[in-house]
Amino acid sequence: MYYDALRTFVTVADQQNFTKAATKLRISQPSVSLHIKNLEEEFQTELFIRRPKKLTITPTGEMLYDRAKQILAVYEQTRQDILEHHQAVKGALKVGASFTIGEYIVPSLFMQMREKFPDLDLDLDIGNTAEVVQSVRRLNVDIGLIEGQTNDPELQIEPFMEDELFVVASASHPLAEKEEVEINDLHQETWIAREEGSGTRKYLDHVLRSNGLQSKSMITISSNQGVKESVIHGMGLSVLSKSVVERNVKHNDLAIITIKGHSFKRQFSCVYSPIMAKKRNVEAFMGMLYR
Repeated sequence: MYYDALRTFVTVADQQNFTKAATKLRISQPSVSLHIKNLEEEFQTELFIRRPKKLTITPTGEMLYDRAKQILAVYEQTRQDILEHHQAVKGALKVGASFTIGEYIVPSLFMQMREKFPDLDLDLDIGNTAEVVQSVRRLNVDIGLIEGQTNDPELQIEPFMEDELFVVASASHPLAEKEEVEINDLHQETWIAREEGSGTRKYLDHVLRSNGLQSKSMITISSNQGVKESVIHGMGLSVLSKSVVERNVKHNDLAIITIKGHSFKRQFSCVYSPIMAKKRNVEAFMGMLYR
């Protein structure tokens, strides 16, 4: 069985370094080298190009990497299924989530999971939508929760809740003093936006483009908190999820700009590989999402 060798190979590819892989796996570096050598002999191909201070995966190594991730996932799922034969949810669940969901939605979900399944270890990996989709595709997480969409043919995607967004400004912004504004009042404003690849950034771009709005300037910040702080300090407007801003609005740090005849809504979705769909821990988590 080449399980250990495949696990070592994937770790070396991720770490891009034999020594770091050995440390992560808690085995000796000669053992790492032996595992890679055995795989190269088994597949009759070179998996890595070794240069001083640089390790590069070969094209055939890339082919094995994707297959190895799937093999390891199936092995772990089988081990998990046997462990959970009597429907006990144990082991670990790793969730990838985009920033808004990871920071404001997942904590309460994890609290519910902890109460119902106390023996389950929970792990949250936060990134933007594009990063989460990549993690799901590479099986680095069991399931992903995203604000945007994906057209990846290898993955399943299902909406799990509706999200409302608001145009927000500092409490001292001129538009904040008005009960209602026209959409054209947003023309030539400075916007504080999340980074490219973020679902929230994609939605803001859609709002501007679909309403023919031109920005005076665009400031990009790769965190919700950074965007909020910039808006609070009067640097510009932003479009953010209700869950992100409701506490600040309640404390009068931020003001919601009500746009006449417009509301902004989108779907949060879960995305997963079909390989993970029957994993008991994933089923339990999805049951929590949709109850």
